[in-house]
Amino acid sequence: MKQGFPFATAGQRVGLLGGSFDPAHEGHVLLTEEALKRFGLDRVWWLVTPGNPLKAHQPAPLAERIAHAQKLMDDPRVEVTGIEAELGTQKTVDTIAALQKHYPNLHFTWLMGSDNLVQFSRWERWREIAARVPIGVLSRPGTRLAARLSKAARVMASARLPERRASQLGSARPPAWVMVNMPMSSASSSAIRAARETAAPKG
Repeated sequence: MKQGFPFATAGQRVGLLGGSFDPAHEGHVLLTEEALKRFGLDRVWWLVTPGNPLKAHQPAPLAERIAHAQKLMDDPRVEVTGIEAELGTQKTVDTIAALQKHYPNLHFTWLMGSDNLVQFSRWERWREIAARVPIGVLSRPGTRLAARLSKAARVMASARLPERRASQLGSARPPAWVMVNMPMSSASSSAIRAARETAAPKG
């Protein structure tokens, strides 16, 4: 296995949680723990994304974000990784395709909050993502109804599993998705960054 690539054994069910994690917070931890408990997963990998040169706001350095996330997320079943930098991918669909090529014997599940399902149909090649991996959606504050009524949810309606079958998602053949309720957390990276900037001494 290449340096920087997580170790996994054949047949494991691995959830993938992508994001800038700028910074990682309790909401990420809560979502991850619920995903492990609800979706029949063996592991979860946090995919801490490199900075996007096209965006005006650049995140903190990758190594700094990974180090903070590793301190926060101490579950041994969870691996914090900057694997997208190793793969050289920026789009979710390309990252998933590359991981499936590198780990042909693993069962991947894409994880997202319900706020992401609301705008999932705007992701590049989102239908290919749904065709490649099962998708586990965890409810976030204020977006349950919007997620259920979203374009992606309507298009993928026939592939939706009932919540009582959520534990089968990690082994399901795509397309398959399920949305489950979880304890609420209103923590957000943008709010934490804003609070830091407000508290920072003015030069």
